[in-house]
Amino acid sequence: MTAEPTSYTLDSLSERLNGLSNIDALRTLAELFPGEVIFSTSLGYEDQVITDMILANDIPIKIFTLDTGRMFSETYSVWKKTNDRYATTIETYFPKADAVEKLMTEKGPYSFYDSVENRKECCGIRKVEPLNRALKGNKIWITGIRADQSANRQAMTQLEWDESHQLFKFHPLMDWTFEQVTQYVKDHHVPYNPLHDRGFVSIGCQPCTRAIQPGEDFRAGRWWWEDNSKKECGLHTHEEVFKA
Repeated sequence: MTAEPTSYTLDSLSERLNGLSNIDALRTLAELFPGEVIFSTSLGYEDQVITDMILANDIPIKIFTLDTGRMFSETYSVWKKTNDRYATTIETYFPKADAVEKLMTEKGPYSFYDSVENRKECCGIRKVEPLNRALKGNKIWITGIRADQSANRQAMTQLEWDESHQLFKFHPLMDWTFEQVTQYVKDHHVPYNPLHDRGFVSIGCQPCTRAIQPGEDFRAGRWWWEDNSKKECGLHTHEEVFKA
């Protein structure tokens, strides 16, 4: 791993955050890196918790979302409710129109069902490229990742160095259970996506997301036609974070 281009190393920043509550940790990061801390929200349960922590406590952290062009109408609904509830404006990043047009023209609207490679291509155009633009110029990326969401994420730590994007990633809810997340939403009256009440635990693009059955793996509702070991879109893979 190359040296982090900041006065803080991974170890020293981890030590600075050690023992702090999530809210205090977020506030500390905002103070240490003013104007350079950004939070990516998909408007799901976990991200709504972090949004509440940031906005209810007036922590100066930028918030953005990726609109892939294939979102559920319920996602847009909770997006509006969130803006209204906190009197905020969540910044939006869209995929590049020419890339989407080329993909749809050459491979049609459902190419991602045909192969993992096609699905990753679609994710790359609709999610990864816009994410790269959103993160540019920032030093801290806040995410809603939890360890028990997938096997790939259990190897991740709360604070990491992302070599690909050259910034720190901080996952406030890394050690939280799903039950803790939903209880926070209930206790704090946080707006949430009504699809969660219909068995959707992880909500992404409409064609790629389904509800899960009791006892199914957390990620079973995403890209359900693929093997579980391949269910990452390129935003948060362990390999991406640590590649040399």
